[in-house]
Amino acid sequence: MMPQIKAVTLITLGCSKNLVDSEKLLRQFEALGYSVLHDAEPPKGSIVIVNTCGFIGDAKEESVNAILDYSRLRRKGFISKLFVMGCLSERYLKELTEEIPEVDHFYGKFNFNDVLTDLGETWQSDFSLDRHLTTPSHYAYLKISEGCSQTCSYCAIPIITGRHRSRPMEEILDEARILTAKGVHEFQLIAQDLSYYGIDNYKTKTLPELVERLSLVPGADWLRLHYTYPYDFPMDLLRVMRERPNVCAYLDMALQHISDHMLIKMRRKITKAETINLLRQIREEVPGIHLRTTLMVGHPGETDQDFSELCDFVRETRFERMGAFMYSEEEGTYAARHYKDDVPEEVKKARLDELMLLQQGISESINAAKVGQTFKVIIDREESEFYVGRTEFDSPEVDPEMYVHKTQPLKPGMFCQVKVTAAGPYDLTGQLV
Repeated sequence: MMPQIKAVTLITLGCSKNLVDSEKLLRQFEALGYSVLHDAEPPKGSIVIVNTCGFIGDAKEESVNAILDYSRLRRKGFISKLFVMGCLSERYLKELTEEIPEVDHFYGKFNFNDVLTDLGETWQSDFSLDRHLTTPSHYAYLKISEGCSQTCSYCAIPIITGRHRSRPMEEILDEARILTAKGVHEFQLIAQDLSYYGIDNYKTKTLPELVERLSLVPGADWLRLHYTYPYDFPMDLLRVMRERPNVCAYLDMALQHISDHMLIKMRRKITKAETINLLRQIREEVPGIHLRTTLMVGHPGETDQDFSELCDFVRETRFERMGAFMYSEEEGTYAARHYKDDVPEEVKKARLDELMLLQQGISESINAAKVGQTFKVIIDREESEFYVGRTEFDSPEVDPEMYVHKTQPLKPGMFCQVKVTAAGPYDLTGQLV
């Protein structure tokens, strides 16, 4: 028997920027009287929408497999409509349309609201800044721009999403007010390149002004910054971070490499010396800041010496948070067109393992130094023996969690003071103060 027509399941793959798009579309369906579910397995309702990722090979494969899985359900009559949106269909619209005819319609990254039109519905402008939150109700991602104007050799994002486009500042502030009115206390500011914000709309980088104004929104207790770019970094942001207590002492800045040889090949527009100087200034101006970075191994031309230099840099800099990944050749990028993918896969894997093992030891040491200290913690969820939360230095999903012994009742979204009693490389344990 076919499920009820007025029900939608939306599956989100990829990054938090995709998640925001999904939440906006779900809110539209909700406003139109649909029952909505996110990432439900098996899907509930007659309509399934898959929001895809097309960033690197593994993500593309995951997206294609998801589309094929739901196509089989479509053929068997378990669902009546299947729509696909997001980065993968933005980039490979023609190929996907030809190869997977079971999909009713493919949409790109920016026209996904057309799914409503194709269902005979109308976009509800009164809810255009509202979202159906799929995160715990006390935090949300706040996307401040689309696209990217950087020209890094390995990255397909500008090919998929186009040049950087800042959202109007007042629109972002209005969205933040709507979300705080719904109980959101914590915002993760996201974009492909936060640092570039405002240069297209306001002819100057206005991220510091945006963050300062967001910090004045009642109820915005924590603001955390993700995905900044090191070249031409807006230095006044450090003053805002230092002066505004609700702007977390946390900065996510993907550096990718440190060897000048590799930075040139990656087209990063910054040198090793400039990078080290920038990190020094950040730590001097925002005492106690926790830095998150992402590094890449195996980019074409990376030598043993380049990798050794990268390891020395990680060892000396002691990033509080670090992730790494192996280079994956993406068609259409500068690297795919101009370089040979000349680092063997087994070498890439060995370098990745060595780098992450090095970081594990650093993380363990940094966490161990927190034993005995007391931190403000936001509670995310309850488990059988612990409440689980995070400090201002920890972003959801990617950073360490704080396991809080149950000595009094707490609820998700509550802030509390927690004294750290034990530490591992990735998580902390503490006692309520």
